Amino acid sequence: MAGAYGADLPKVPEWLNKGDNAWQLTAATLVGLQSMPGLVILYASIVKKKWAVNSAFMALYAFAAVLLCWVLLCYKMAFGDELLPFWGRGGPAFDQGYLKDRATIPSTVKKFGNGTIEREAVTPLFPMATLVYFQFTFAAITTILVAGSVLGRMNIKAWMAFVPLWLIFSYTVGAYSIWGGGFLYHWGVIDYSGGYVIHLSSGVAGFVAAYWVGPRPQADRERFPPNNVLLMLAGAGLLWMGWSGFNGGAPYAANLTSSIAVLNTNLSAATSLLVWTTLDVIFFGKPSVIGAIQGMVTGLAGVTPGAGLIQTWAAIIIGIFSGSVPWASMMILHKKSTLLQQVDDTLAVFYTHAVAGILGGTMTGLFAHPDLCKLSLPNPTNGAFYGGNGGKQLLKQWAGAVFIAVWNLVSTTLILLVIKMFIPLRMAEEELGIGDDAAHGEEAYALWGDGEKFDATRHATQMQQFERDQEAAHPSYVHGARGVTIVL
Repeated sequence: MAGAYGADLPKVPEWLNKGDNAWQLTAATLVGLQSMPGLVILYASIVKKKWAVNSAFMALYAFAAVLLCWVLLCYKMAFGDELLPFWGRGGPAFDQGYLKDRATIPSTVKKFGNGTIEREAVTPLFPMATLVYFQFTFAAITTILVAGSVLGRMNIKAWMAFVPLWLIFSYTVGAYSIWGGGFLYHWGVIDYSGGYVIHLSSGVAGFVAAYWVGPRPQADRERFPPNNVLLMLAGAGLLWMGWSGFNGGAPYAANLTSSIAVLNTNLSAATSLLVWTTLDVIFFGKPSVIGAIQGMVTGLAGVTPGAGLIQTWAAIIIGIFSGSVPWASMMILHKKSTLLQQVDDTLAVFYTHAVAGILGGTMTGLFAHPDLCKLSLPNPTNGAFYGGNGGKQLLKQWAGAVFIAVWNLVSTTLILLVIKMFIPLRMAEEELGIGDDAAHGEEAYALWGDGEKFDATRHATQMQQFERDQEAAHPSYVHGARGVTIVL
């Protein structure tokens, strides 16, 4: 410690723990990489080629827009002083005096009935700047996940208006209620790292948005192949590896809980992926890469509500259920429900995030270990599997899920109806037939046969001169199909 805080180094306050600060910034960067470039690459690759640019841009725009809104207003709405039991008092978070002070969450103060303080505010051992950025990355990925439900037809201008409004009126409410000291936080609802705040809210909001925006053209609904499977895997890999920061950074310290959370996170994802793939083989005869990615995502979302609060064997059980229950809801329940089939959820965000989030919250209410809860929860409790007040905790988990789901249903609907008064939510039919070129004036790939076709008569003179030059320089060249020169 003497060397790390030596007199020859820049002065640091006594409360700063460089290890915690370094890990928190690393975790924030890992979560940021899940969105940019992780989901940007995944979205661009998993859709039809004509929607690659539009899908990537929706994620890229949201990442940038959320950051600006976050420091201008929304951080304090989610983690500031209380305005309402479910909402913080908004305000800017970019003053250097504020950002270099010790991180604190004012609303986590617990008071007795007479107004005296029972428990001081949570104060991690790093500056506010670190906390503001770390929490931004969660807000960004939540908003980007909503986009997954409306890829391939939402008007990009409507999306640009939707992002800040949804962040302000939907995300901040869930974040404050459960994480920032709101009524669900003090009531004892457990959401370790976003099973409700992130996955349930994005899944429900995405489903609602898909309903109001309307479906893709019938041809796209019937056939929507990914344009680049290998690049899709690269985006999924960034999403998986970034989840170590997602759940590992939730304790706000490089401690025992963060280590357990990282191990449980990866184990649940692996188990869920294998279960989903096995079900694909059993029922469809062959494994699917897209199915494996879906299984990975459900395993990650399912373990998130209790990643640092459950034993590792419980993480395996959560992985098994996360790989099977969302699979059944998507492959069986969806096909039997007229309502679910009417809503065109492009990437099945409702099943992979909302269903997995509720499942994870329920499993946390069952398997949260009392000793692990004591390490990180302000009001230690345990899951129903361990007796005590576990049954009551399970009921709290369900009540918290209902609040988040209903709030996102109502707020997302109202936001989209307001936007619809000024901007069409869905692209025009002619734009839907063209895709990226109509929406952005750009296309993802410059391949032969795309865009301008090769006209031999128009380019004959140039081609003949090019061929003569090639032959003079390289006699071993011959002419190949479609005018391509091939070296022998």
